Amino acid sequence: MSRATKSPRSKDPRVLFGQRVAYLRKQIGWSQEKLALESGLARSYLGGVERGQRNIALVNICRLAQALSVDPSELMRFS
Repeated sequence: MSRATKSPRSKDPRVLFGQRVAYLRKQIGWSQEKLALESGLARSYLGGVERGQRNIALVNICRLAQALSVDPSELMRFS
């Protein structure tokens, strides 16, 4: 189990959002690099998002959703 899921940060919406992005990315068989290229975001930034280290802007949420071919709300489906 990753450190993020064991710590109190696991309830942090940035961590949950990042886990959701990583899950959806892996579902379509893409690397972080591929998603970064398709969304126009830097790979290092995307890695930070997936680790819950970045407070992502709405415009970037929309870019990721478009690249993943999902509605932006789909990226927020976490509990």
